[in-house]
Amino acid sequence: MKKSIILSLFLSCSAFAARSQNTTPVQYKELVSKLMEITPAIPASKPQSTNRLLEFAKSMIGIPYRYASSNPRKGFDCSGFVSYVFQNFGFKVPRSSREFATRGEAKKLEDAQIGDVILFTGTNSRVRRIGHVGIIYSINGDEIKFIHSSSGGAKGVTITSLNEGFYKKRFMKVVSIL
Repeated sequence: MKKSIILSLFLSCSAFAARSQNTTPVQYKELVSKLMEITPAIPASKPQSTNRLLEFAKSMIGIPYRYASSNPRKGFDCSGFVSYVFQNFGFKVPRSSREFATRGEAKKLEDAQIGDVILFTGTNSRVRRIGHVGIIYSINGDEIKFIHSSSGGAKGVTITSLNEGFYKKRFMKVVSIL
C-alpha cells in the first residue's frame, strides 16, 4: 500500500514537472525505474486507470528511442513503450505494433477515446501495413494528440498531434485495450 501511495505521489509530481518542461529530468526517470522494480503492477479500473496510465506514460517523456527495446533504462521502440506502459497496469498486450491490430476493440477515429491505442503505417505511408503505435493522450475537438516513442525528429518518447506532419496520412486504426 505504501508503495502505491509513494508511486502515486511521485507520478503527480513528475506530471507537474513534465508539464512545465515537457521533459522528465534524469533523476525522475531513475526514480521511476527503481519504483517500478519494487512496485507490483497496479490493478486497473477504467476511469482512474486511464489517468494513471497516461501520467505514467508522460513521466517517460524524453527517454530515447531504441530499436527493439522495451527497457526504460536503455530506451523504447514504439511498441516497446506502449506494451511497457500497459503491462505496468496489469494488461496483457502484444510486444509488436502489428499484433495490436488484432487485440482489443477496433474503433473508428471519430469514436476514439483517451487511452486508446492508435496504429499507423511504418514510415512509408504507401505501404498500408501497421508499423507504428502510440497511446491517445488528449482529444480536443478535431485535434488528437498521442504519446509514443518516435524514431523521427523527437528521437524518443514524445507527444505528437495527429494533425502534425505525416501521421494523419499514416493513420490505420484505433483499438481500445482498457
